[in-house]
Amino acid sequence: MPKSRYSRGRRYSTPVNVGEEYNVKIEDLGRNGDGIARIEGFVIFVPGTKVGDEVKIKINATRRKYAFAEVVG
Repeated sequence: MPKSRYSRGRRYSTPVNVGEEYNVKIEDLGRNGDGIARIEGFVIFVPGTKVGDEVKIKINATRRKYAFAEVVG
């Protein structure tokens, strides 16, 4: 279940939570070369990956419209 977060006094929710792990497929590359995965349409930046990689990730940080993760395992 998504947790509510606060950003400058506003509440928002995300479909992922910090510390949780997910199996994802890298679908695209960001401007800085980070892999991009999506969970329920929510963008997750995963450094050190390339398009087509299927990896297990751990969420490090969330923002209102995107999250950052690292590859685990």
